[in-house]
This record gives sequence, structure tokens and C-alpha cells, in this order.
Amino acid sequence: MSRRWSIALTAMLFVSACAGPLARPEVAALSAGSMGLAGADTRAIPAQWWQSLGDAQLDRIMADALAGNTGLEMALARVREAQAILGSRRAEDRPQVTIDGQEVRNRLSEKYTIPPPYGGSTQWVGDVEANLSWTLDFWGKQAAAIRQASALRDASALDVDAARLALTGAVAQGYVEFARADHVIAVAEASVAERRRSLRLVGVRIRSQLASQIDAKAAETELAQAEQALVRARSDRVLALHALAALAGQGADRYADMTSPTLHLDAMVSVPGELPADLLSRRPDIAAALMRIEAGRQGREVARKAFYPNINLVGLLGVQALGLGELFGTSAATYGAGAAIHLPVFDGGQLRSEHARATASLDLAVADYNDRVVRAVRETADALTRVGAAGDDLAAQRDIVTGLSESRRLDDVRVRSGLSSRLDIIEPELRLLDARIGLVNLEAQAATNRIQLLVALGGDFTPQAGPAAPSKS
Repeated sequence: MSRRWSIALTAMLFVSACAGPLARPEVAALSAGSMGLAGADTRAIPAQWWQSLGDAQLDRIMADALAGNTGLEMALARVREAQAILGSRRAEDRPQVTIDGQEVRNRLSEKYTIPPPYGGSTQWVGDVEANLSWTLDFWGKQAAAIRQASALRDASALDVDAARLALTGAVAQGYVEFARADHVIAVAEASVAERRRSLRLVGVRIRSQLASQIDAKAAETELAQAEQALVRARSDRVLALHALAALAGQGADRYADMTSPTLHLDAMVSVPGELPADLLSRRPDIAAALMRIEAGRQGREVARKAFYPNINLVGLLGVQALGLGELFGTSAATYGAGAAIHLPVFDGGQLRSEHARATASLDLAVADYNDRVVRAVRETADALTRVGAAGDDLAAQRDIVTGLSESRRLDDVRVRSGLSSRLDIIEPELRLLDARIGLVNLEAQAATNRIQLLVALGGDFTPQAGPAAPSKS
């Protein structure tokens, strides 16, 4: 490099160094220790964990959802978009070659650069050039832009993992809701059949003058309550199937032919009983947020290095001529090569504003990460609490059903012996029906709680090594 170029470059770097203090990040990332994550590490959850439930219908719906869910398709499209952006950033770091050509019929001025006889005449003016341009990334600005695009690509890929995890959890919970409604239907149908038998017996007793119309009205009321529960359960079953069809990206009637589920809830994948120390690394949404922090950090580097000069190598090779016949002659050849340096000296504060924007974007990425961490810890802690309480709640509900069933049996004996009327047992009948339905609901809720905990723990997501969360710097 000549002495003149060295002096010019030194002056430009001095001007860049005089840009003054720049914006600094103001948000620090939360750590696992600060969130109280000190339990044992999570055991690996097997892929396709829902297959442990042993229901072929669930497996089929899950396969449909993973193949056709619209939200998952959107996440995959974003990965392809991010990959294309990364390819564009990499291309910008490589030499660029273009070919430009034109042939224009032009009247040449006799008072300009070309003297007569060409000046003042109309000629074909031809120009064909191959141009080379290559930005030399002395300061690493383009490398930082590539790393930024790569981090955003990786974040989009992790978004797919997060969407897949949320989808499998939603399908499993939707199927449990379908199973719950199906079981409530069975309870309600059994209750309706029992109430109809009771109503017929009341009719026999009335004809034998052992009961009155009051007993008949009481039996009819009990039957109506059971039929109402049956109508609601059938509606819940249909709505659950609609929800499953939507998750699979199908029409509402896609699973209208579903038979009763065969879930083995006691075979569900085991889950830990405390907040694991590796919770944050087990969640794909948090891993994606970390990648966006890395993208923000690299974007800030791009903005910082924009203060440094751009140095380009340029070159051209082509032909230029007046007249069609002369364009491809050897004497029409033209070529050139050199270097160009560009440094903004006064831009009205645009570069400083761009750097401040990039710093704010980094803070936003860190704040989003922190928000996800707090929500992840709460979701997991809540799910752990619900799972822990479910056993006692179910045991108590089973005792309630047992006690009410025995009371109902004794009340029926009193009615048949004439010691009580049918009217006296309406309320116990309704309480027993509600208790049986409540038991089914609690069993379904316990299964849902375990699925929610499994999803909160990251499901079968396998964490990869990634960037560490930054502190203020």
C-alpha cells in the first residue's frame, strides 16, 4: 500500500475513533441459580412419549397433527426464510461479478468531447463490461452480519421444536378431554338407565298404591338431571373431536368415527418431583430466546463497525465503440482495476442512532429471554404442585363416591320399605351423579397435569450447545 493510501486510511480510522461513547446494554439476563433451580437434572424423556399411553387412535391423530398443523407449517416456513437470509449475507461477503451491456442509437454533440466528423453525427454507441466488486471485510462487519443471520436461522429452527412440543402437548391434552367426555357419557348413560328403571318401579308402586305422584315427579326429575348430564357430555365429546381435527389441520368431521379411547394413564412417562437444575436448557423456547440474544449481540457489532471505513476492490473488463462494426474489435477493449474507500464523516447522527437501535434490540432480546425464564419456572412449579396434589384429591373424591353410593343404596332400601318417599332422595341422587362425574373429571385433570408438566420440562427436546446469556456490558 502506498504512503498516500496509508495516510488516508490512518486519518479515516482517527475520525472513526472520535465518534464518542456509544449506547451500552441496560438489561442483564437471569441465571438458573437466581430462579431457585437446584434440583436434580431431568431424565431424558423419550421421543414420541405419547405412545406410552398405548392408544392407537392417539398415535394416528398425533401423526396427522405433526404432518398438517398450520402453526407448525408456519414455523417451518420461517426457517426456510431465515436460511435464505443467511445465504444472502454470505453472498455479500464474496466477490460480485456482473455483466452490463447496451447499444444505443445516439446523436453525438459536435460541441462536446468527440470532434467532427463523428461529432454532430448519429451513431450506434456500444458498451459491454464485466464488473468485479469485492468488499474487503477488514473490521469483521460482514462476518458479524453472517453470525447474526446464522443465529436467527438457529432461533427459527428452535421455534419449530417449540411449536412441535406445544402441538404434541395440545393434542395429548385434547385427547384426554375426548376421553374424559367419553367416560362421562358412560357414567351419564348408566345413570339414565338406572333412573328409567326407577321410574318404571315407581309406576308399579303407584298402581299398587304403595307410592304417590310425588314419587313419580321425583323420579322424573332425577331422570331429567341425568339426561341433561348426558347431553352436555355428548356435546363435550364432539367439541373435543373438533379441537383435535383443527390441531391436525383437518375439517371438523375428520374424527367423527372415533371409538372409545383406550388410554393407559398409569403408564405415562414419569416426571420429577422438583424443579430441575437443567430446566432452562431443556426448553426449546428458551434456547430460541438465547439465540436471539446472540443475534442481537452480533447486530450490535454490525452497527458498531459501521463507523469504520469500507474498503472495496473494483475492476472492469469490456469493450466500448462507436458503430456496430467496431464494438468487438481488439482496439475497442477497455479495462481497469483499483480500490475504493468510503467513510461517513458527518451523517447527522444516523450511525449513532443505528447503534442505539441495535443496543435496544439486544436489551429487548434479553428482556424477552428473562420473561420466558420466569414463565417457564412458574409453569413448571405450578404443574409440579398440581401433579403433587392430584393424588390426594383423587383419593378424597373416590371416598366421596363410595360414601354417596352407600348412602344411595340405603336410601333406596328405605324407599322400598315405605320409610321414605322418592322426593327425599332427589338431592342425594344428584350429589352422587355429580360426584361420579367429578371423579372422571379429576382423573382427566390429573392426566392433563402430568402432560403439562412434561411439556413444561421441555418434552423430548434435546438441547444443543449454544451461546451463553450475556450480562450488562
